[in-house]
Parts: sequence; C-alpha cells; structure tokens
Amino acid sequence: MRIRKAQPDDAPGVVALRTIVYPYLVRGVESTRKMIAEPPPEEGWTAFVAEVDRQVVGWVSAQRSGWTSTPNFGEVSMLHVHPEHRRCGVGTALLTTATDHLRQLGVRRIRAMAQTDGLPFARRHGYEPSREVRYSALDLDPAPALPELPQGVRLLPISDLDPHLLYAADVASAADEPSDVPVDSISYESWQYDVWDNLGLDKSASTAAQLDGEVAAFSLVKRDGDRMWSDFTDTIPAYRGRGLARLTKTAALHRAAANGVRVAYTSNDEANAPMLAINARLGYRPVASQWTCLADVT
Repeated sequence: MRIRKAQPDDAPGVVALRTIVYPYLVRGVESTRKMIAEPPPEEGWTAFVAEVDRQVVGWVSAQRSGWTSTPNFGEVSMLHVHPEHRRCGVGTALLTTATDHLRQLGVRRIRAMAQTDGLPFARRHGYEPSREVRYSALDLDPAPALPELPQGVRLLPISDLDPHLLYAADVASAADEPSDVPVDSISYESWQYDVWDNLGLDKSASTAAQLDGEVAAFSLVKRDGDRMWSDFTDTIPAYRGRGLARLTKTAALHRAAANGVRVAYTSNDEANAPMLAINARLGYRPVASQWTCLADVT
C-alpha cells in the first residue's frame, strides 16, 4: 500500500470506490477529474489516494475553508477506504497525510465526516462528533406532485439566470444554515468554481423562483447518469414561510425526472427541521447517517 497525491486519471477509480462506500453520493467521473486537475482557487485543496497493486482503495481530500470567517479552519472531506482494505492502516495513513497538509496551511481546527460505524476510528484520532447529518433518497417514478404556483411567482431554470443573482441568493440563504461554523465568507470566485462551473450541475433541472424581480428561492441539481443530488435548496430569509423551497425543489425534481433521472439523493443537518419536513412530504426516505466531527491540530 502506498499513499500519493491524486492524479486526474484516478477519477474513474475514485468514483468506483465512492459508489461502493457512499452509494448515496453523486459525483461523476468528469467532475471528479476536473476537481483533481483544476482544484478550487485559494483554498489549498489537495487530494490523496491509497493504492494497492495499482488499484485505488482509499481517497481523501483536504482544504482550508474559504467559506467561513472562522480563522484557521479546514476540512478533511470524505475519507473512504474500500471495505476489503480496512483495518490495515489505510485510513490512518490517509488521515495523517491530509492532516499534515492542513497543518502546513496554518489550519488549527479541522472538520471531518464519519459514518456512524466510523465514530470509534474518529475518536481514536482525536475527533469528537458534533452534528448528525441525514442522507435521504427519493424514487422519481413518479416525481412528486407539483404544488400550485403562488401568485406573482415565476419558476425558471437557472440557465436563464445571471449567475450573480443566484450567488447573491445563495449567500443570503446560507448565512443561517445549521453548521459547526458560520457560512458567511463565500467569495464569488469560490462559489463560481464550486457551483456554477461544476460539470455535474444540471442547469436545466436546477430551478429558481423569482418574486418581486429577485431570486427568492432555488433548488440546485447535480447529476450523474440517472442519479441526481439536490445540492442545495433554500429560500432567502425575507421570503420564507411561503412554500417556495418545496415549490422549487419539486419543480427541479420534475425537470430532472423528465430528462431521465430515476433516483434523487440529498442530505440535511438533523437540526434543519423545516427542510427535513419538506423532504418527508416529498417522500424521501432516510438511507444513511453521518456525523461532522471536530479536532484541534497540535
């Protein structure tokens, strides 16, 4: 087994591994390839793979968090190891390598994700569980019924939007999302990379609701084949309580289903009761739980 920096040609192996470990996550080969070849700007992002007999059996990425004002905060994202290669030191080697990278960037506090059965591993490495995240799935045959369109509301695909308008709505709605640290420092360049220019973003299915001339709510769809991920659905604070989040999400699901998507996945913090209620009403079923875990870098 050896640990090395990920290369663009690792993308097929990484996606195949992710399908085994996290079947409810959606990121295709080309978007993964681009992420490795052209990493996010100004965040020190990098990724590492564990390789056995030239096969990718583990993956981890790490970056300094540029979306929060919390200083010296970083993330170890989606550490995963093939089930047949666990308990052999692969996970520890990947985590150590990612932590060393973040330490060199000046990060002093790290957030990582762990499945429930991975919490003992997290604790052994100094991570304490913080927030539970629910992953859910929805069969889109058929898609949920569309609610009645409220007066004055216009639904449109985000492909018809100026991306700056969507960015402004995203920033406004993310400010009070349940999280370990505030999401309050998203630059347009970072957002453009993560969201607008993401190769998996389906701009025809992703839907926005316009009201009073501005983007009041939106639901973003990332797609890989016949699977989709509801990346973010929210309403800016001034327009909440009008059913716009459910409206835009349902419309996005309809558009995705009409273009061949058969199953939709999403995730929510367990403290996000309004969004969990919307998903339950749409028919989503829980499929997994993960925990955000926090550790200090020494």
